Amino acid sequence: MAEPAFSVCVYCGSRPGDHNPAFADSARAVGQWIGQHGGQLVYGGGRSGLMGTVAEAARLAGGRVVGVIPQALVDKELANRACDELHVVQTMHERKAMMAERSDAFLALPGGIGTFEELFEVWTWRQLGYHDKPLGLLNTAGYYDGLLGFLQHSVTSGFMGEWQMGLLQVDTSPDALLRTLVQSAGPGQTPVPLRSVI
Repeated sequence: MAEPAFSVCVYCGSRPGDHNPAFADSARAVGQWIGQHGGQLVYGGGRSGLMGTVAEAARLAGGRVVGVIPQALVDKELANRACDELHVVQTMHERKAMMAERSDAFLALPGGIGTFEELFEVWTWRQLGYHDKPLGLLNTAGYYDGLLGFLQHSVTSGFMGEWQMGLLQVDTSPDALLRTLVQSAGPGQTPVPLRSVI
């Protein structure tokens, strides 16, 4: 397999979000886009929920899939043995650091507290200068409307700056958002010594 043209780290739910098929549809679209454009998916290594959907879509579209999962979650999240690379690590810290180091950009899809935590951590790393990789939030079916409203409230309350909000690219279109992230990534990224951060 040829060297991937780019590598996108995708954070998303290990549950499917059964109440709205748009969640799975958007995860599938993200995986297909990555595969069809010669990219590599880096994700949490599970085969359930949106995690499994995005990974399978990327694989079927010809993309390379790298999964990173802690040993404690191998059974719970049903580790995806179909990954081109499946790294089983000991801690969540190792998981997140490896995922970040293997990626050119970060994209959060709908998910739960794990997804929120991963997005906020890598966003914090960006504002502190630990990396300069682009960040995206896919607001499928208005899932993140409430969060985005609260974040703007944080800005108007003086706890965040507009420049921090500007670090996060938000869109409802997988195609448009992925194009923006990949075009923003480009060569010359600052090396990411993330293992020294955690």
